Amino acid sequence: MSDQSQDPKKLNQNNGLASSGQTENEAESKPYVRFDSGQTAAKPRIIVMANQKGGVGKTTTAINLGTALAAVGERVLVLDLDPQGNASTGLGIDHSQRSRSSYHALTGDFPVAECIVPTAIPGLHVVPSSFDLSGAELELVDAPRRSFRLKDALSDFVNQGPVCGGDAKPISYVLIDCPPSLNLLTLNAMTAADAVLVPLQCEFFALEGLSQLMRTVNLVKSSLNRRLEIQGVVLTMYDARNNLSSQVAQDVRDHFGDKVYRTVIPRNVRVSEAPSHGKPALVYDYRCAGSQAYIKLASEIIRRENALRAA
Repeated sequence: MSDQSQDPKKLNQNNGLASSGQTENEAESKPYVRFDSGQTAAKPRIIVMANQKGGVGKTTTAINLGTALAAVGERVLVLDLDPQGNASTGLGIDHSQRSRSSYHALTGDFPVAECIVPTAIPGLHVVPSSFDLSGAELELVDAPRRSFRLKDALSDFVNQGPVCGGDAKPISYVLIDCPPSLNLLTLNAMTAADAVLVPLQCEFFALEGLSQLMRTVNLVKSSLNRRLEIQGVVLTMYDARNNLSSQVAQDVRDHFGDKVYRTVIPRNVRVSEAPSHGKPALVYDYRCAGSQAYIKLASEIIRRENALRAA
C-alpha cells in the first residue's frame, strides 16, 4: 500500500476548511476568521478530549484536530495527559524527546514552557507523556491543590505569554488528551479546561458511559470549575453500512441536540494506519475520508468558538 504522505508545510495551501454540510463555493463566500489570541488579547482556549471509555477516538481526534487547526494558521499545543502516550507517538515524538513531560508539569518539577516539544507540523507543539505519568495519581493523592495542579501550571504558562520556542505568535488552542478513565488526571484536565469535547463511538456500549461522563462534568462545574461547558459531542468510527451507527447517531442527536457536531468521523483504514508512521492522518493521507472529516470538524469548531466570542 503506497504512503500518500503530505508535506506538512503544504497543508496550509490546500486545506479548504468548510463546515459540514457546506459546498466549497459556500465556504469561499464565508471568509474564515481565525480565533487569534495574538490579535484579540484573548487567552488560549483550553479544550479537553474526554470519555472514560477507551477506543472511542480521543487521541485520534486530538492529533488530527490539532493538525487541522495548525494548518489554517492557529498555534496549537497538544497536552498528552494519557500515560500510554499515544498522542505523543502519533505526532512523531520519540521517547528520547520526553525527558520533560506532562508528568513534570503536574508535579511542578518543570514549567509547561520547558516541557514543550515542537512537531513536524508548523504551529503545532506538544507536551508529551511519559511512563512516569502512570504513577502521578498516587504521588499527588496527598498533594495540596491536587485537582488544580494542571490548572496552576497552565495559568503560569498563559500569564508568562503562551508562546512556544522561537514562534512569536501565542498559542490560541490547548487540546488535552485524557486517559480512558475518570481519574485524577482527567479531573485535573477538566478543572483546567474551558470546555469538554466528547468523542463518541457509534456503538451501543458507548452510550452507556455517556451519562456517567455528563455527571462528572456537572460535578466539576459545580465544585471546581464554574466555566466548564460541553463544547460538543463528535460522533466517531461511523459506518454508513451499519444500521446501528445510524441509530446511535440519531439517539445522541435527539438527546444532545445542537451540542452534537454535524461533522461525523467515518471509520477509515488510513486514519488507523497513520499513527504507526508517527504522523497525523492529515499528513499521512490528506485526501482520505477521515482526514477530510477532521478538516470539516476543525472548521465547525472554529465557527462555534467565534460565535461564542462574538456573543
